[in-house]
Amino acid sequence: MWRALLCLLLITLPIPRPALAQEFIAVPDAISDQAFYRLVACAAPPGGECNKPLIYWPEDRRLALRVGIADTAESFRDYRFDIVDAAIDAAIAEINGAGAHLYLERVYEGDIDIPFYLVDTPQGGTISDTGVEELDGSSIAIGRVAIRSRGSEIIAATIAISQDIRRREIASVVLEELVQSLGLVTDVASPAYELSIFAENGNSMTRLRGQDASALRRHYPRPGVPEPDDN
Repeated sequence: MWRALLCLLLITLPIPRPALAQEFIAVPDAISDQAFYRLVACAAPPGGECNKPLIYWPEDRRLALRVGIADTAESFRDYRFDIVDAAIDAAIAEINGAGAHLYLERVYEGDIDIPFYLVDTPQGGTISDTGVEELDGSSIAIGRVAIRSRGSEIIAATIAISQDIRRREIASVVLEELVQSLGLVTDVASPAYELSIFAENGNSMTRLRGQDASALRRHYPRPGVPEPDDN
């Protein structure tokens, strides 16, 4: 989809370095569940190697991830706020109902693991004044997710939503950014995946179904559940 992703990898260096990997991969037709998962999780082309590291929320946090709105710019219109607010609840319900070993909780105060910033930045502008290092100074299309990880573990994820996002795009963009904040960070460009939440050129899907939900379950498998057969 038309959004920007920033993934910062904290390794042994004192300063984080941006991950150098493309944000989408084009495929001509539908691919297997396993190939689709590897594409969205680590930017692996079908039959190829990963171009990004696999990253996950740590096990001791993934069943109690707190999601909420951290800050709203004064210029962010009230009606957009209301739609985003409802879209966050709907996205959480979709993710919690997908069957993955993962649980998101909506919160309105206290610490937030995955905060939303509703910024006064227009599409194509530069984010400022959020106080979040990974967001301030970066550009935004419609939405932006910034992930900070150490090794394979996600330690922080932050989402920004542009002040002039269109009403009809909000539910889809909120769901996509929230799913990507869980470590599924690459989109797919293909006529076969126009109805995927990971579609590079669309903002219409508001449900997690088919290979989208399967990818989330593969990324966070339930204990004792057998590995799915590839198809």
